[in-house]
Amino acid sequence: MKKSMLAVSALVLAATSLMSCSKKDGSGKAAVTLNKDKPLVFFNRQPSDPTTGDIDMNSMNWNDKTYYVGFDAAGGGAVQGDLVIDFLKNADPAKIDRNGDGILGYVLCIGDVGHNDSKARTEGVRKALGTWAGSTDPTVNKEGSATVGGKTFKVVELEGKAMTGTDGSTWNANAATEAMGNWATKYGNEIDLVLSNNDGMAMGCLQASNYPAGVPIFGYDANADAIEAIGKGQLTGTVSQNVDAQATATLQVIRNLLDGLTGADVYTKGLSAPDQYGNKISADLEYISNTKAVLAKNTGVNSKNWQNYQEGNRDKGIKQLPDTAAKKKVILTIYNSADNFLSSSYLPALRYYAPLLNIDLTVVQGDGQNEASCLDKFTNLGSFDAYAINMVKTNSGADYTDKLKY
Repeated sequence: MKKSMLAVSALVLAATSLMSCSKKDGSGKAAVTLNKDKPLVFFNRQPSDPTTGDIDMNSMNWNDKTYYVGFDAAGGGAVQGDLVIDFLKNADPAKIDRNGDGILGYVLCIGDVGHNDSKARTEGVRKALGTWAGSTDPTVNKEGSATVGGKTFKVVELEGKAMTGTDGSTWNANAATEAMGNWATKYGNEIDLVLSNNDGMAMGCLQASNYPAGVPIFGYDANADAIEAIGKGQLTGTVSQNVDAQATATLQVIRNLLDGLTGADVYTKGLSAPDQYGNKISADLEYISNTKAVLAKNTGVNSKNWQNYQEGNRDKGIKQLPDTAAKKKVILTIYNSADNFLSSSYLPALRYYAPLLNIDLTVVQGDGQNEASCLDKFTNLGSFDAYAINMVKTNSGADYTDKLKY
């Protein structure tokens, strides 16, 4: 009898580890919410096919409480391209064309050939400069043209390269430093522009001991160190994907779902309209219904407006929730603890806004190479009320939902 009772107790404990208590049902018994029925928000890395870019709707339709929060990737690529073109229009041709050959040569740091955001940025700058040949492959491009100070120049992509570290991690700043050193030696004064899919790699390029002085360089993300570099005249421009809006929206969508909101209220309350607590994100966001995606808008940052993007400008539209808003526990994964944007910009924003929204955030971080580095820490799931996922690979959505089946 004692063994039977112990066995039953073990089963009860196992069951409760997969479930979390919620309000009581009509019989007065404690109701439970299975993990598979809890809110799930993918963020920053949209579930998608790394080759075709098609959105993984199986993951997005995991349950009716599954959403994606990010930014307008295609729009962001276009903003970066426009930033480069606008700079060139007002630049001195004699200073830009360093060897006076009538050709603008540029090198391109590519973050991850299988990442939709990286692809959009590569496409954006290539289209702006006329070098787009219908592919984001590092080696596929054509001769383009651009206007510099009223004069038309041919544009040539000298080389594009995916910045993969020796450890296999992508978007690698150290790989960019090495590549820039090699490019500077190989191409010399043929390099007139340096373009990068993110700020981390752009700042890595600037670390090369032989970086050609005065050559314009553009990044993407508006990280704090990049903003400071623009102020110092080291970095020419970057693109803000509005990290505060993304971080807050990630948490706000979860908060809305946990508060029982449904339909359009999930992606409007606290985002485009005040929520029940009076909170509303200041930045513009767009909802894409067919992919269940909440997207922040992008803006260009340069020497004229960089001060508006300095650290400390948190969204004043988000206030502390009252005690009547029950505290909720959320586990959140970050694909790579060394990712410059996520570690220096996104995560600090999450940690700032989570307590305001009465969210107790548990963060686990991977190594940027192996999905297991995140998945192995994605545990004790029954103890959490909701989940926020940033994957190592964009086609790994099912690996996470498989752990939420019960």
